[in-house]
Amino acid sequence: MSSANQDSAEPKAEQNQGAAPSDGKDAGKDPGAEVAKLTAERAELNDRLLRLAAEFENYKRRIRKETEEAGIRSLESLLKEILPPLDNLDRALVAARANEATSTGALVEGVQMVQKLFFAALEKFQVKPFDAQGQPFDPQFHEAVQQVDSDTLPPGTVATVFQRGYFIGTGNRLLRPALVAVVRGRAQSAASGDGSSTLN
Repeated sequence: MSSANQDSAEPKAEQNQGAAPSDGKDAGKDPGAEVAKLTAERAELNDRLLRLAAEFENYKRRIRKETEEAGIRSLESLLKEILPPLDNLDRALVAARANEATSTGALVEGVQMVQKLFFAALEKFQVKPFDAQGQPFDPQFHEAVQQVDSDTLPPGTVATVFQRGYFIGTGNRLLRPALVAVVRGRAQSAASGDGSSTLN
């Protein structure tokens, strides 16, 4: 190779060395800032996932509740048809106990067995009676059809239950209120009447 060619090649090599690429973006980045940014993004993503999980759980609970309530509503009309025969059993028991001395023990026992079967069947549908006798009158659960006077019970107390009330479902939804007589005040003398009045 001639000296002229060598002279021309040396400047090109020096020129190529001086033109080595440099990434200005990489040189200007702060590794600590990048880590902080990624950490913040991960925390935000995790927060979104937690919110979505909570919303999904709430959705499942709401669907379960709505499904249960729909099932209860579909049973209400049927169950309301079943309850009147049970009311008649209650009345038969009351009448039979009043005449128990006149050889009605077998009748009482038979009716009680039928009554227990009714209650067991209703319980399978989450239907159960509630006790109102002697309880404070509550218009949410009791329907007053009579007012009476009493020497033993305070005013505003359920004195007599004419028809049982029933709950349905696990949350004690009212299926039917109890028909009751409520204490009005102190008993009056026999001369002033029987101390009862019917509510219309």
